[in-house]
Amino acid sequence: MPTATSRFTEPAPSALLLLGRGVDLVSERGVECAGELPAPSEPGLVERARAARAALGDRVFVLGHHYQRDEVIDFADVTGDSFTLAREAAARPGAEFIVFCGVHFMAESADILTSPDQRVVLPDLAAGCSMADMAAIHQVEDAWDVLIEAGVADRTVPVTYMNSSAAIKAFTGRRGGTVCTSSNAQVALRWAFDRVGGVEGTGKVLFMPDQHLGRNTAVRELGLSLDDCVVLDPRKPGGGLTTAELERARMILWRGHCSVHGRFSERNVAEIRAAVPDVTVLVHPECTHEVVEAADLVGSTEFIVKALDAAEPGSSWALGTELNLVRRLARAHPDKQVHYLDSTVCFCSTMNRIDLPHLVWTLESLVAGRVVNRVEVDPDDAHWARVALDQMLALPGY
Repeated sequence: MPTATSRFTEPAPSALLLLGRGVDLVSERGVECAGELPAPSEPGLVERARAARAALGDRVFVLGHHYQRDEVIDFADVTGDSFTLAREAAARPGAEFIVFCGVHFMAESADILTSPDQRVVLPDLAAGCSMADMAAIHQVEDAWDVLIEAGVADRTVPVTYMNSSAAIKAFTGRRGGTVCTSSNAQVALRWAFDRVGGVEGTGKVLFMPDQHLGRNTAVRELGLSLDDCVVLDPRKPGGGLTTAELERARMILWRGHCSVHGRFSERNVAEIRAAVPDVTVLVHPECTHEVVEAADLVGSTEFIVKALDAAEPGSSWALGTELNLVRRLARAHPDKQVHYLDSTVCFCSTMNRIDLPHLVWTLESLVAGRVVNRVEVDPDDAHWARVALDQMLALPGY
């Protein structure tokens, strides 16, 4: 007699979600992890998007960040990371409209790099970035005053991660600093230290807004120690640091982090190693230092994509990065085992605000002659942010 299956039996985990579909309602800032993936949009919207896209033709150029939903990526002319997409927009001067399917700081960068007669549109203006929001311009200006009062500002070069507002990129440009991506952070930091006596000297870098990328790059790639790093908390008087601590530090790290990459833990790494023999753990450098140290490989979004493309058939991978990208890579590589490193289904909630309904509304509005949700950067901020971005482009290897 066959055994009845209990209605409470959990489904067998897929390779992608081997660690489970846990629920975490007390999650990192900016992310709610309810254990379920977002539902696809109304199927009829696909035809409307196709019709609007065809009506606009070459007048519109659609950019899709790697972390976007598949239903949005399907309509992107180009996919990539934030700066790759901004450069792609600048390389299309004939496109009247740039529809950036990403988050606000990315659309700002596209506006800075494109010509004045091009208009950059963000389908949902609520699509922000919790990391970028952790560094407001007034907080950064106050922090710089703290460095001046401590007598270290003249030996400090500001470096801001691409995941920051145009105002903070402009702040960096005004003070002789640069922008970096997760791909070239090591080169940018070395350049900054060379301006103030080299890595072995006494100069300092103020790194914003992601403390983990700054710490991981300084310690793992430049040979500095964890003791060389301090964390400046903009919510505390004096940044929560004494003058002696600022004097001793080489890396002054902003107290910010990625709400998604900050979720991965050493426990996740240990669990996946126990569950999958010979697994290669590959994580983004926005993960904590402990997770990065426990992983086998560390690299940017583009590095992760290329690593999976080049991987041997039959190999097993656990990826510590955004879930939409991991799902896409798993489908693109059916000959490999691709696992999501977290034990909870958790995607970038702000990135996922750009869905098919918003994209259809944007495209149909453009067809009707209405430019909605245009992103424009203040001209003075745009000038100085461009100075910082141009300095990054001038770095070796870019």
